[in-house]
Amino acid sequence: MMAEALGYNSYQIDTGLYRPRHAACYLVEDNGELAIIDTGTQHSLPRIKEAIAAIDADLTQVRYVIPTHVHLDHAGGSGQLMRDCPGATLIVHPKGQAHMIDPGKLQAGATAVYGEEAFRRDFGELLPIPADRTLAAADRQTFELGGRTLQFLHTPGHANHHGCIFDHRSAYLYTGDTFGLAYTEFRDTAPLLVATTTPVAFDPDAWFASLEHMLGMNPVACCVTHFGKIDQPQAHVDMLRESIRAHVAIALAEEARDAAGRTTRLKTAVERLLVDAGCTHSGLPADEVRQIFASDIELNAQGLEVWLARRAKRAS
Repeated sequence: MMAEALGYNSYQIDTGLYRPRHAACYLVEDNGELAIIDTGTQHSLPRIKEAIAAIDADLTQVRYVIPTHVHLDHAGGSGQLMRDCPGATLIVHPKGQAHMIDPGKLQAGATAVYGEEAFRRDFGELLPIPADRTLAAADRQTFELGGRTLQFLHTPGHANHHGCIFDHRSAYLYTGDTFGLAYTEFRDTAPLLVATTTPVAFDPDAWFASLEHMLGMNPVACCVTHFGKIDQPQAHVDMLRESIRAHVAIALAEEARDAAGRTTRLKTAVERLLVDAGCTHSGLPADEVRQIFASDIELNAQGLEVWLARRAKRAS
């Protein structure tokens, strides 16, 4: 199922990236006005349009497009979606706004990492958004959608330009990556929450502060991009905090070691951490868990290496 009703006229949409239930975006409707929180990639847009049509709405009713941050699995489709939604305003963290207006650096950087062919296959094309159709949201700034209030919270840690969106009607908090990864394969009982330390702006201290900031809103649920709705988030947040600490410990163990071989060591340690967590939590075999976390192992290890380089530069 590509779209799932969550209550309060809120809907979860599977963006189709990589595999089923890897990445979600969210649709909120109130009194004929729509907000789309995260967009997935350009290839996700048919699914978003299908979800809008399924609630007897159309693209002219989209008032807000709100990427939580500009990483491509969250915001890659924003430019095309804004072209297709003539009445929409893009709301974004101030540090992400320039990348939405001119995505050239984003596209060049991602193409260098993934290669031209893989970039086109997985993400499509990044289109610019006119500056006058974007709004850089202040921390705690509110936006009216129909008869409800959405509130933008600055939540750095995973990325320095990350924001979460609190819906005051449902008390749902749309958390992008700041409430971690919570894949449904590991959710027979309680969810498994693990950190995502993707390059280039992992900041554990800021992340811990953001979790306090988010939970201070007393959300009844967190709607995460990877993947889905998590009820009673206060009961599970300590698991995420511990995962952040475990990633930090892996990185700091490298500071006293020679840089030669660091990339391989970090990847090995992150793989062990995530696979052990997944197996212990779910009872799934290690090979299956490793496949679920395959892209995250690579990205988390890369992000820790970038964080170590940043620490070394500051220390010098």
